[in-house]
Amino acid sequence: MILEMKVPSPGESIKEVEIATWLVKDGDYVEKDQAIAEVDSDKATLELPAEASGIITLKAEEGDAVAVGSIVCLIDTEGKKPSGSTPVVEAKKEEAKPVEVKKEEVKAVAPAPVAPVSYASGTPSPAARKILNEKNIQPSDIIGTGKDGRITKEDAVNSVPAMGTPTGGSRGSERTKLSMLRRKVAERLVAAKNETAMLTTFNEVNMTPINTLRNEYKDAFKAKHGGIGLGYMSFFTKAVTRALALYPDVNSMMDGDYKIAFDFCDISIAVSGPKGLMVPVVRNAENLTFRGIESDIKRLAIKARDGQITVDDMTGGTFTITNGGVFGSMLSTPIINPPQSGILGMHNIIERPIAVNGKVEIHPMMYVALSYDHRIIDGRESVGFLVAVKEALENPLELLCEGNPKKAFEL
Repeated sequence: MILEMKVPSPGESIKEVEIATWLVKDGDYVEKDQAIAEVDSDKATLELPAEASGIITLKAEEGDAVAVGSIVCLIDTEGKKPSGSTPVVEAKKEEAKPVEVKKEEVKAVAPAPVAPVSYASGTPSPAARKILNEKNIQPSDIIGTGKDGRITKEDAVNSVPAMGTPTGGSRGSERTKLSMLRRKVAERLVAAKNETAMLTTFNEVNMTPINTLRNEYKDAFKAKHGGIGLGYMSFFTKAVTRALALYPDVNSMMDGDYKIAFDFCDISIAVSGPKGLMVPVVRNAENLTFRGIESDIKRLAIKARDGQITVDDMTGGTFTITNGGVFGSMLSTPIINPPQSGILGMHNIIERPIAVNGKVEIHPMMYVALSYDHRIIDGRESVGFLVAVKEALENPLELLCEGNPKKAFEL
């Protein structure tokens, strides 16, 4: 029986996918539920499992865009699984005989004449050496025209490459088609720039209070919660959900002539995966504890790293947090994740001198940035939101832990 395998729908509104990689070859025997291909949609990379066991015949090439529901391969369910390894066939002795070359067929090749080499050959004159050193050119790269092959000043001057002239380094290039996911990301980023009135406001956060809390409780937190770490992201997520409750316009989005406001906080967390940046969603983050947030972020990050992230994991989201600080970014302008109206950018922590009660002290500081859609969020809301985030992060004991860190960290 020949089974026709069709492209399943990876999610609502997705009409087409792209064959990213075939994990099997034409004519291979495959087991049921074995991953046979990776397919890219405009939202995620997904594995395509075999629907039955048998001999597979591929009907699409890597890089082909195929419509949802179209046939990508055939599986002959009556095909037999090969037993054992394929024996190696020894070459016949007569095929391995060396080819005999008759003497009369061998023609003598005269050696190429070698130019006489003297002590002066390739040696620059003092003036030529000065020019070559200034231009970072090796004497071995110059053919001398002076007596006995000596490099003259004129040789050095004439051998200096003009502006833009290749100097012998590698000049290769490679043209690679972007994956469907990457093309969709590019399309969305351009749309975010062109179709929103995006502005960015900045502030800075003194991370000393959070560091103090983490240093005191992180070991107990990890031991209590099965190896889950107490990271910065849970503090920022809690600070963001608090600020969104104070400034609900930041937790809304445009839909034509209408504004959609949400009474929940689905926070998109940007994580790095093998296929690029992924933005899975922590659902109802306003109701989660520190442990719940850290656990959900870890689960989603592992799925992204292993290529197991699904469309459902990344669908929705009312606000985004991205952390460029893990890559060393000091300050940047994050770009809105449409159709959302706001995104918070975290950056690296650097010890800097600041004024505290009239005195100069050194503290770990982080710049934070809020990019927002000015069509729906005014300056008062955007600045107030970022100040509220800053206040919560600089007073986490009272504003995020309600004065009881042991209870907040479920210790």
